Amino acid sequence: MRSHDWINTCLPDELILEILRRLDSKDSHDACSLVCRRWLALERLCRATLRIGASGSPDLVVKLLAERFVNVKAVYIDERLSSSLPVSVGKKRGRDENSLTSLMLSYAAEKSEYGEEEFESFCLTDAGLTAVANGFSKLEKLSLIWCPNVTSLGIMSLAQRCSYLKSLDLQGSYVGDQGLAVVGKCCKLLADVNLRFCESLTDAGLVDLATGCGTSLKSLAMAACAKITDKSLEAVGSLCKSLESLTLDSEFIRNKGILAIAQGCPLLKVLKLQCMNVTDDALMAVGISCLSLEMLALYSFQQLTDNGLRSIGKGCKKLKNLTLSDCYFLSDKGLEAVASGCTGLTHLEVNGCHNIGTIGLESVGKSCPHLTELALLYCQRIGNFSLQEVGRGCKYLQALHLVDCSSIGDGGICSIARGCRNLKKLHIRRCYEVGNKGIVAVGEHCHSLIDLSLRFCDRVRDEALIAIGQGCPLEHLNVSGCNKIGDAGIVAIARGCPQLTHLDVSVLQVCPLPRPLRLFASLRALFLCMLWSLSYF
Repeated sequence: MRSHDWINTCLPDELILEILRRLDSKDSHDACSLVCRRWLALERLCRATLRIGASGSPDLVVKLLAERFVNVKAVYIDERLSSSLPVSVGKKRGRDENSLTSLMLSYAAEKSEYGEEEFESFCLTDAGLTAVANGFSKLEKLSLIWCPNVTSLGIMSLAQRCSYLKSLDLQGSYVGDQGLAVVGKCCKLLADVNLRFCESLTDAGLVDLATGCGTSLKSLAMAACAKITDKSLEAVGSLCKSLESLTLDSEFIRNKGILAIAQGCPLLKVLKLQCMNVTDDALMAVGISCLSLEMLALYSFQQLTDNGLRSIGKGCKKLKNLTLSDCYFLSDKGLEAVASGCTGLTHLEVNGCHNIGTIGLESVGKSCPHLTELALLYCQRIGNFSLQEVGRGCKYLQALHLVDCSSIGDGGICSIARGCRNLKKLHIRRCYEVGNKGIVAVGEHCHSLIDLSLRFCDRVRDEALIAIGQGCPLEHLNVSGCNKIGDAGIVAIARGCPQLTHLDVSVLQVCPLPRPLRLFASLRALFLCMLWSLSYF
């Protein structure tokens, strides 16, 4: 005997819609849509986000989804994902197939009007983008990742119909100046724009965008746009006074463009630059004018010296996140200047800056007590004494990443373990001086550690994993290439870390026996990145 359906009898549509809007996952939405026809219809009304593959039959899929979900505000279309047409099952299969076939024929007929002989679309095209524009009039966010068949025509159609658009990601699309000009003219609320790898753009398109959206634009990203010059950045600096984030990768930008941004955008908080022809003068201007800067990332600067970093340390007192990558002329003095001036630093990455050594990092340990994440990659001159200062002064450190740091060994790791007991993530790769002593200290002192990666650390043995198993509630473990680890270490992890969800024991010369696998029966989701038969050399 069926019980009475009190929910559908008593609750009005408005209340069920409010409940559905509070669901926080796609799986929950999908499950609710299967309850009954009423819930299916209501769930379609409250669906706000769609993620679609841009390969397969994306144009048709977009048209289908636009007819079903009319209140969508965010659409993500990614060429790296594949889209598939819905498959009907059960008694209604025939009718649904006829409906779908009819739609496919109708869509093919529409395409043939434009001179196309076959209905064969494997990538999102302007027709699919027009379907987005026609179907999602309330659209606020659109992301197109590597959709090479989308051109200015599709972007123009979108901009003319989606005036509420606030975020537009065109990474890898062949949009040109004409499309960007229409976006600037029609989308007056646009705040976030990603134009990375839009190779067809020139200064004319970006100037038109800045002219139209200057008052609303807050974030701009560009990379590999060979025809964009300082002229574009001068327009952005002059018209986009509210700009807060700029990501720029270009060998054609020089000091003039960065100076215009620094002087014209005083609210700038995030600045990521990979500009080989920019010098200290530009960074000095940033230090003088961008006093709200919170994140600075500098990549592959060939003319940047410590003078530029001194200006940042002197003026950007709110800086919290600093990345220095392949900046060969920076030294300990520049890092010292930032550390002493930006004492609120929480994240630091030093990658391949070969003139930065132990003294520079020691100053971070002494001056930056709020540091929570530290990454040192290919830093041959940074040694154990620097980590002693970090361990002594940075009590809130939660993540440490070490890659190819040949001068760091057990002494430095022991200092981190004793001083940074809130450590949650420790990733070490090809640091050949790190062995049992350091990792045992981690197991004894870092009882919050949940993510441990020891890749190609061939001095680490079973004793280290036994200590980790006894002291750390690990969820992720990677010991790929640790040739001295065997059965005993894996057994200790299995017994001591019941919450483990990811284990990588690949590339081991001494292969752990299959017996420990039985100890992992309680794992909720075990992703074994290993092949027992391929673990021997």
